Amino acid sequence: MKDTLGIRKAGPLSGDIRVPGDKSISHRALILSAISEGKTRIKNILSSEDVRRTLQAFQDMGVRIQGPESEITVSGVGLDGLKASASSLFMGNSGTAMRLLAGLLAGQKFSSKLTGDESLSKRPMRRIMEPLERMGAEISGTEHGTAPLLIHGRPLKGIRYEMPVPSAQVKSSILLAALYAKGLTELIEPLKSRDHTERMLKSFGVDLSQRGNVICLEGRQRPVARDIEVPGDISSASFFIVAGLLVPGSNIVVRRVGVNPTRTGVLEILEKMGAHITLENQASLGDEPIADILPQPSRLRGVEIGKDLIPRAIDEIPVLCMAAALAEGRTEISGAEELRVKESDRIGSVVQELKKFGARIEEKPDGMIIEGVENLTGARVQSHGDHRLAMALSVAGLMAEGETEVEGTSWIRTSFPGFADIFKQLLA
Repeated sequence: MKDTLGIRKAGPLSGDIRVPGDKSISHRALILSAISEGKTRIKNILSSEDVRRTLQAFQDMGVRIQGPESEITVSGVGLDGLKASASSLFMGNSGTAMRLLAGLLAGQKFSSKLTGDESLSKRPMRRIMEPLERMGAEISGTEHGTAPLLIHGRPLKGIRYEMPVPSAQVKSSILLAALYAKGLTELIEPLKSRDHTERMLKSFGVDLSQRGNVICLEGRQRPVARDIEVPGDISSASFFIVAGLLVPGSNIVVRRVGVNPTRTGVLEILEKMGAHITLENQASLGDEPIADILPQPSRLRGVEIGKDLIPRAIDEIPVLCMAAALAEGRTEISGAEELRVKESDRIGSVVQELKKFGARIEEKPDGMIIEGVENLTGARVQSHGDHRLAMALSVAGLMAEGETEVEGTSWIRTSFPGFADIFKQLLA
């Protein structure tokens, strides 16, 4: 992908499309298949830079992984079969890979070093280090609590841990460490975050109990291989869903998208804004629900988006802000301070870039206030090294008068390498 994408205001968009496999599920499928007993075939795995970092890490630790990029076979080495890598494990831009692997590696019988690119090396890691250390892990980062992380594998013990903020990455890191721990780990979430790890642990034969927001896992259980098909990523689909809602006369169908209820906050928010969205052909793909999603052009109105919905729509906030910029009335987003520590400061960077289009948007410590306008004006905007912001700004360009240039679109490869191709397909 070129590093700059030029876009002009679009007429009706039309297409029957499929988005790549879910990034969150792809990471977890690789991790659990690597430490399971037997061979796992993973279909529709996301072929992106982030996921390839996880795949390479397990190859470096002695796991045999074969096949074309979109369908691979993982020969699991069992719970205790991983080997020390000869070099540091480079996680690139992937916070998911670093945080989840930190939990997994904490209970090994060897030492590991996790590194990342400049952006990932600024993201907070104390949120996983503190609970892992309570379990007996020996883990250190920089004086700022950031990567690189040096992990000396140690025997772990189960703990009872109340999470201070909802985070699927932190929760998953603790649950993976809990597999290696002696005794029971009890984890309490303040609000329910995405539950792909819990679902996948169960599908690999791990006995895990849930009561409301409390999760219990007894250590030393051995995952057993099973085949997986990864659903389409709703975060990737959201860009085309919003485009289908806002470009008059559009007719878009996004096929076989994961609609796990811990991830559908974006659909709930859009429907609250007045969007007409239909789910068809609802089914199950393993333990994950899927559906075809049909957005219909709609006149959106401003709404309040509070902390109760943020954990289930955290990755979709940039494109929701873009939709709110063209909605009638006022949208206020609160309780989203987690956006400050994503690939970019997504509060600051979204506000900065949408203002260039003429959006009326103001920054708050934990969110934004957006007053909808009738029209946006094309602009030269920056991704800030953030793949989701790059895609949201590209969609904004479809609605903006004149020409838009989005700089830094090469970052899109971390999650959605085929984005530009589908974008062009809908414009054809």
